[in-house]
Amino acid sequence: MTLELISLETIQEIARQYGYGAVFLGIALENAGIPLPGETITLVGGFLAGSGELNYWFTLGSAIAGAVIGDNCGYWIGRTRGWPFLLRIGQLFRIPEAQIGEIKEQFSKNAAKAVFFGRFIALLRIFAGPLAGIAQMPYGQFFLCNLAGAALWASVMVTLAFFFGRIVALEQLVAWIAQFAVIALLLLTAWIVIPLWLEARQVKKVKSEE
Repeated sequence: MTLELISLETIQEIARQYGYGAVFLGIALENAGIPLPGETITLVGGFLAGSGELNYWFTLGSAIAGAVIGDNCGYWIGRTRGWPFLLRIGQLFRIPEAQIGEIKEQFSKNAAKAVFFGRFIALLRIFAGPLAGIAQMPYGQFFLCNLAGAALWASVMVTLAFFFGRIVALEQLVAWIAQFAVIALLLLTAWIVIPLWLEARQVKKVKSEE
Protein backbone atom coordinates (compact mmCIF):
# COMPACT_ATOMS: atom_id res chain seq x y z
CA MET A 1 0.00 0.00 0.00
CA THR A 2 1.49 3.34 -0.97
CA LEU A 3 0.59 6.97 -0.77
CA GLU A 4 -0.79 6.89 -4.32
CA LEU A 5 -3.38 4.32 -3.24
CA ILE A 6 -4.58 6.38 -0.27
CA SER A 7 -5.91 9.87 -0.88
CA LEU A 8 -4.97 12.71 1.41
CA GLU A 9 -8.64 13.16 2.25
CA THR A 10 -8.82 9.53 3.40
CA ILE A 11 -5.73 9.96 5.55
CA GLN A 12 -7.24 13.07 7.12
CA GLU A 13 -10.45 11.20 7.88
CA ILE A 14 -8.50 8.33 9.47
CA ALA A 15 -6.49 10.80 11.57
CA ARG A 16 -9.63 12.61 12.69
CA GLN A 17 -11.35 9.37 13.60
CA TYR A 18 -8.49 7.59 15.36
CA GLY A 19 -6.38 10.58 16.43
CA TYR A 20 -3.07 9.83 18.11
CA GLY A 21 -3.46 6.10 17.49
CA ALA A 22 -3.45 6.70 13.74
CA VAL A 23 -0.27 8.78 13.97
CA PHE A 24 1.44 6.18 16.16
CA LEU A 25 0.42 3.15 14.11
CA GLY A 26 0.99 4.77 10.72
CA ILE A 27 4.61 5.71 11.35
CA ALA A 28 5.29 2.55 13.39
CA LEU A 29 4.23 0.26 10.55
CA GLU A 30 6.15 2.30 7.98
CA ASN A 31 9.34 2.23 10.06
CA ALA A 32 8.93 -1.50 10.59
CA GLY A 33 9.33 -1.94 6.84
CA ILE A 34 5.73 -1.73 5.59
CA PRO A 35 5.38 0.95 2.85
CA LEU A 36 2.54 2.94 4.41
CA PRO A 37 2.41 6.76 4.12
CA GLY A 38 3.56 7.28 7.70
CA GLU A 39 5.16 10.63 6.96
CA THR A 40 1.93 11.96 5.47
CA ILE A 41 -0.08 10.69 8.45
CA THR A 42 2.36 12.50 10.77
CA LEU A 43 2.02 15.72 8.77
CA VAL A 44 -1.75 15.42 8.89
CA GLY A 45 -1.53 14.93 12.66
CA GLY A 46 0.51 18.12 12.97
CA PHE A 47 -1.96 19.94 10.74
CA LEU A 48 -4.89 18.83 12.90
CA ALA A 49 -3.01 19.94 15.99
CA GLY A 50 -2.54 23.36 14.38
CA SER A 51 -6.27 23.61 13.77
CA GLY A 52 -7.04 22.64 17.38
CA GLU A 53 -8.45 19.18 16.61
CA LEU A 54 -5.50 17.39 18.27
CA ASN A 55 -3.01 18.33 20.96
CA TYR A 56 0.47 19.26 19.69
CA TRP A 57 2.41 17.45 22.42
CA PHE A 58 0.35 14.26 22.27
CA THR A 59 0.73 14.23 18.47
CA LEU A 60 4.49 14.72 18.76
CA GLY A 61 4.77 12.03 21.42
CA SER A 62 2.74 9.59 19.31
CA ALA A 63 4.97 10.22 16.28
CA ILE A 64 8.19 9.75 18.27
CA ALA A 65 6.93 6.59 19.98
CA GLY A 66 5.71 5.10 16.70
CA ALA A 67 8.99 5.87 14.93
CA VAL A 68 11.10 4.37 17.72
CA ILE A 69 9.05 1.21 18.15
CA GLY A 70 8.60 0.68 14.41
CA ASP A 71 12.31 0.97 13.70
CA ASN A 72 13.09 -1.40 16.57
CA CYS A 73 10.80 -4.01 15.02
CA GLY A 74 12.44 -3.47 11.64
CA TYR A 75 15.90 -3.80 13.19
CA TRP A 76 15.19 -7.18 14.77
CA ILE A 77 13.48 -8.48 11.63
CA GLY A 78 16.55 -7.50 9.63
CA ARG A 79 18.96 -8.95 12.18
CA THR A 80 17.24 -12.34 12.40
CA ARG A 81 15.95 -12.86 8.85
CA GLY A 82 17.14 -10.03 6.65
CA TRP A 83 20.39 -11.32 5.13
CA PRO A 84 18.98 -14.52 3.55
CA PHE A 85 16.06 -12.50 2.20
CA LEU A 86 18.43 -9.90 0.76
CA LEU A 87 20.44 -12.62 -0.96
CA ARG A 88 17.28 -14.04 -2.54
CA ILE A 89 16.39 -10.58 -3.83
CA GLY A 90 19.90 -10.30 -5.23
CA GLN A 91 19.54 -13.61 -7.04
CA LEU A 92 16.24 -12.47 -8.48
CA PHE A 93 17.88 -9.39 -9.98
CA ARG A 94 21.15 -11.23 -10.76
CA ILE A 95 23.22 -9.16 -8.35
CA PRO A 96 26.37 -11.04 -7.25
CA GLU A 97 26.59 -11.88 -3.55
CA ALA A 98 29.97 -10.12 -3.40
CA GLN A 99 28.40 -6.88 -4.60
CA ILE A 100 25.61 -7.19 -2.04
CA GLY A 101 28.30 -7.71 0.57
CA GLU A 102 30.03 -4.51 -0.53
CA ILE A 103 26.78 -2.57 -0.18
CA LYS A 104 26.30 -4.10 3.28
CA GLU A 105 29.83 -3.07 4.25
CA GLN A 106 29.22 0.45 2.94
CA PHE A 107 26.04 0.70 5.00
CA SER A 108 27.81 -0.66 8.09
CA LYS A 109 30.39 2.12 7.91
CA ASN A 110 27.63 4.74 7.83
CA ALA A 111 24.93 2.94 9.83
CA ALA A 112 24.72 5.55 12.59
CA LYS A 113 24.21 8.38 10.11
CA ALA A 114 21.73 6.31 8.10
CA VAL A 115 19.58 5.54 11.15
CA PHE A 116 19.73 9.11 12.46
CA PHE A 117 19.02 10.93 9.18
CA GLY A 118 17.22 8.11 7.34
CA ARG A 119 13.70 9.32 8.12
CA PHE A 120 14.27 12.40 6.00
CA ILE A 121 15.10 10.27 2.95
CA ALA A 122 12.50 8.50 0.79
CA LEU A 123 12.57 4.69 1.11
CA LEU A 124 15.44 4.78 3.63
CA ARG A 125 12.85 5.75 6.26
CA ILE A 126 11.24 2.36 5.60
CA PHE A 127 14.38 0.26 5.29
CA ALA A 128 16.92 1.90 7.64
CA GLY A 129 15.87 -0.27 10.59
CA PRO A 130 15.97 -3.61 8.74
CA LEU A 131 19.24 -2.65 7.03
CA ALA A 132 20.81 -1.76 10.38
CA GLY A 133 19.81 -5.21 11.62
CA ILE A 134 21.23 -6.90 8.52
CA ALA A 135 24.49 -4.98 9.00
CA GLN A 136 24.65 -6.24 12.62
CA MET A 137 24.80 -2.69 13.98
CA PRO A 138 25.25 -2.91 17.78
CA TYR A 139 21.81 -2.59 19.33
CA GLY A 140 22.84 0.01 21.92
CA GLN A 141 24.20 2.28 19.21
CA PHE A 142 21.15 1.65 17.06
CA PHE A 143 18.75 2.48 19.89
CA LEU A 144 20.40 5.81 20.67
CA CYS A 145 20.62 6.86 17.02
CA ASN A 146 17.07 5.69 16.44
CA LEU A 147 15.70 7.60 19.43
CA ALA A 148 17.56 10.81 18.56
CA GLY A 149 16.61 10.57 14.89
CA ALA A 150 12.97 9.87 15.70
CA ALA A 151 12.78 12.87 18.05
CA LEU A 152 14.36 15.19 15.45
CA TRP A 153 12.26 13.93 12.53
CA ALA A 154 8.96 13.98 14.43
CA SER A 155 9.67 17.44 15.83
CA VAL A 156 10.37 18.81 12.34
CA MET A 157 7.35 17.16 10.67
CA VAL A 158 4.78 17.92 13.37
CA THR A 159 6.02 21.48 13.93
CA LEU A 160 6.12 22.28 10.20
CA ALA A 161 2.55 21.09 9.75
CA PHE A 162 1.43 22.76 12.99
CA PHE A 163 2.62 26.23 11.93
CA PHE A 164 2.79 26.20 8.12
CA GLY A 165 -0.47 24.28 7.82
CA ARG A 166 -2.18 27.52 8.77
CA ILE A 167 -0.72 29.47 5.83
CA VAL A 168 0.05 26.79 3.22
CA ALA A 169 -2.36 24.21 1.84
CA LEU A 170 -1.77 20.79 3.37
CA GLU A 171 -1.52 19.24 -0.11
CA GLN A 172 1.31 21.66 -1.00
CA LEU A 173 3.16 21.01 2.25
CA VAL A 174 2.98 17.23 1.75
CA ALA A 175 4.20 17.64 -1.84
CA TRP A 176 7.18 19.78 -0.76
CA ILE A 177 8.23 17.31 1.93
CA ALA A 178 7.91 14.39 -0.51
CA GLN A 179 10.02 16.21 -3.12
CA PHE A 180 12.71 16.93 -0.54
CA ALA A 181 12.78 13.24 0.47
CA VAL A 182 13.14 12.10 -3.16
CA ILE A 183 15.95 14.59 -3.86
CA ALA A 184 17.73 13.37 -0.72
CA LEU A 185 17.34 9.78 -1.96
CA LEU A 186 18.84 10.64 -5.35
CA LEU A 187 21.82 12.35 -3.72
CA LEU A 188 22.35 9.40 -1.37
CA THR A 189 22.14 6.93 -4.25
CA ALA A 190 24.72 8.89 -6.23
CA TRP A 191 26.99 9.04 -3.17
CA ILE A 192 26.88 5.23 -2.84
CA VAL A 193 26.75 4.11 -6.46
CA ILE A 194 29.31 6.43 -8.08
CA PRO A 195 32.27 5.34 -5.90
CA LEU A 196 31.37 1.66 -6.47
CA TRP A 197 31.15 2.27 -10.22
CA LEU A 198 34.48 4.11 -10.27
CA GLU A 199 36.11 1.33 -8.27
CA ALA A 200 34.75 -1.35 -10.60
CA ARG A 201 35.92 0.66 -13.60
CA GLN A 202 39.42 1.01 -12.13
CA VAL A 203 39.64 -2.72 -11.43
CA LYS A 204 38.54 -3.48 -14.99
CA LYS A 205 41.13 -1.07 -16.35
CA VAL A 206 43.91 -2.64 -14.30
CA LYS A 207 42.95 -6.13 -15.44
CA SER A 208 42.89 -5.04 -19.08
CA GLU A 209 46.42 -3.63 -18.75
CA GLU A 210 47.84 -6.84 -17.28
